[in-house]
Amino acid sequence: MKEVLKTYIIEKFGYEPLNLDTVIDLFEPFKFNRKEFLVFNGDVCKHCYFIVEGCVQVFGYDKSGNETTRDFVFDQNWVMEIESFSKQQPAKENLRAVETTTALGISATNFQKMLKEVPPFEIMYRQIIELSYVNSVFRLNTFIGMEAAERVKWMYEHQPKLLQKLSNKMVASYLGISPETLSRLKANL
Repeated sequence: MKEVLKTYIIEKFGYEPLNLDTVIDLFEPFKFNRKEFLVFNGDVCKHCYFIVEGCVQVFGYDKSGNETTRDFVFDQNWVMEIESFSKQQPAKENLRAVETTTALGISATNFQKMLKEVPPFEIMYRQIIELSYVNSVFRLNTFIGMEAAERVKWMYEHQPKLLQKLSNKMVASYLGISPETLSRLKANL
């Protein structure tokens, strides 16, 4: 599993950073079963996870108790509840495995140690945060002006993997529509 992370880091940087093996040793392996929580709202996010294989849903609940999905994170991507992890305070979102998921996690303490000992990782961390922000803002700005049918069409064009791998309930949560509306709209496309 750690070889996947090592390869990912070398590809991201375009070279092998000094002390890479020392950094890789700071990560511990995790396996999450389908529907198992990595982080539950109200708990502290203790690890930053690199998803080796699988899928994690990042979500909260609206006032009616319905899931509202902010993101789905797939293979070879990073996931954490950023504010909870960085400040070590209770999480405001949930992270849950959609399918059996293998990950490598680094604790907040070891994460800070990694950033100090290997400065290039601070650049990578900034890129992770920027990508998360850009994706969230793009999705919000794109979806605000769209009707439900346009959102479903957008999903087919830009993120077909979500439609293929996830249940209608999860996709509907991501699109901000009901599962019934999603089924009807998919049938008409």
